[in-house]
Amino acid sequence: MTEKISEDQVKHVAELAKLKINADQLPYFTTQLDQIIGLFETLSKVDTDGVEPTSSVTDQINVMREDIADNWNQRQALLDNAPDTQDGYIRVPVIIDESEDNN
Repeated sequence: MTEKISEDQVKHVAELAKLKINADQLPYFTTQLDQIIGLFETLSKVDTDGVEPTSSVTDQINVMREDIADNWNQRQALLDNAPDTQDGYIRVPVIIDESEDNN
């Protein structure tokens, strides 16, 4: 199989996925990604004329309960399991502290 994916493309995809690939791993992943793309090319050659589109491969239908708001009366049990509470609420760490914003 001729290589259709370049090492630069693999580096680019790895950067987009925030993956670190060292120089030793690059040839392996380049070959692997090239083979995956090759599988899609093989699938695109399959004759699908007359084949109905499929949205589900099973005959099962989604069974969902009716969406009804319900008070489970478990507030205190929830608060008892929380690491930190105050005035009936769960306290969480500050993620964005705007109090020090000097704008």
